[in-house]
Amino acid sequence: MSRKAGARAVRPGVRLLVAVMACALALLAPAAGEAVADEAKPTVTLSLQEAAQGTEITVNGAGWRAKTLVMLLLCGQNMIGGTNSCANADGAAVAVADGGHFTARLAVVAPPKPCPCVVNVTSVNGDQSTVAVPLKVAGHPVAELPAESGSARLAMLTGVRLKGEDGVLTWFGAPPGRKFTVTVGNLGSAPVKDPVFQLGTAHGVFAPTWEEARWKGTIAPGGKAEIALDVALPAGAHGDYTVSLKYGDTVVATQPWGVDRPYGVLLFWGLLLVVIPTALFRVGMAVVDRVRPRAGAPAAGRHRGARTPADPRPTGRRGGPTAPPETPTAVLPWFTPEAPAAPAAPEPEPRTSAPSEKSPTTRGHLWKPNGG
Repeated sequence: MSRKAGARAVRPGVRLLVAVMACALALLAPAAGEAVADEAKPTVTLSLQEAAQGTEITVNGAGWRAKTLVMLLLCGQNMIGGTNSCANADGAAVAVADGGHFTARLAVVAPPKPCPCVVNVTSVNGDQSTVAVPLKVAGHPVAELPAESGSARLAMLTGVRLKGEDGVLTWFGAPPGRKFTVTVGNLGSAPVKDPVFQLGTAHGVFAPTWEEARWKGTIAPGGKAEIALDVALPAGAHGDYTVSLKYGDTVVATQPWGVDRPYGVLLFWGLLLVVIPTALFRVGMAVVDRVRPRAGAPAAGRHRGARTPADPRPTGRRGGPTAPPETPTAVLPWFTPEAPAAPAAPEPEPRTSAPSEKSPTTRGHLWKPNGG
């Protein structure tokens, strides 16, 4: 085995490990369409920006949850103080179509409070989203907004859930992450601007670990908003966790979170324990093959034409040892193919005491005279 053979033996294991990691990076990624859908917010547009009392305006909505009911109200003072500043008796309700759109007609009446006025659209069921659009009511008095006073008090309404999924990197030990979403309402008389919450994560029966998380936005008195905060666990975390949301000293919401074991890490170490010993063994065999002397090669430092006392072979004309005679290999008779029998040699004629005329003598042929 040569060094190249040892290197070739290492490459299949390394290629397998790289292929597993490459496939892991491409699998189970969240769809882009779902991410866009999660970030989409409902919108409301009015057919008129200013309308007189006793007329009607067209209200169009888009991006709302399908098959839900929305309530439309005309309110004064930017709906500060809740629905007490709205014309509740002249409101309208409409169902949202499958595509998230709706169209409704709303009567323009004098709200109980002076303007600035808004058209407030709230989802009665579903995600309970709220959108307020300004509207000028002709002939209705306008007054300054009241100073922000009173106390703010947030309370959890509904919609507690964890958004997101684990990806392939989480399967290999990356920190799992989610978006903790909850719909809260301001039950106080003052708006809440950029509230600071505390997110706590607890593993099993242990006490939660709290971290501050700020939400950007303003929640008006009597209003509500969907809070979305990022929460993450340490790398390699698995098991049963509990995520809690606390505002001030009050725990607003809790949500369980089950995290799968990162089996990709076990697969990685298993492949590593197989590939590394195999590679070391192959490299060691290649080194031994390079260091070990070849069979039949002359020893280092020995003169080519010299004979050693231990070499009994005769030398040739040029001083080099002659090759030993080849020893015929014995062949078993029962394995040799049958050969045709050789013809028998003719038996010699018996000799007589007197040489015949036809047989020569030791001194040559007998001389005979002419005619005799």
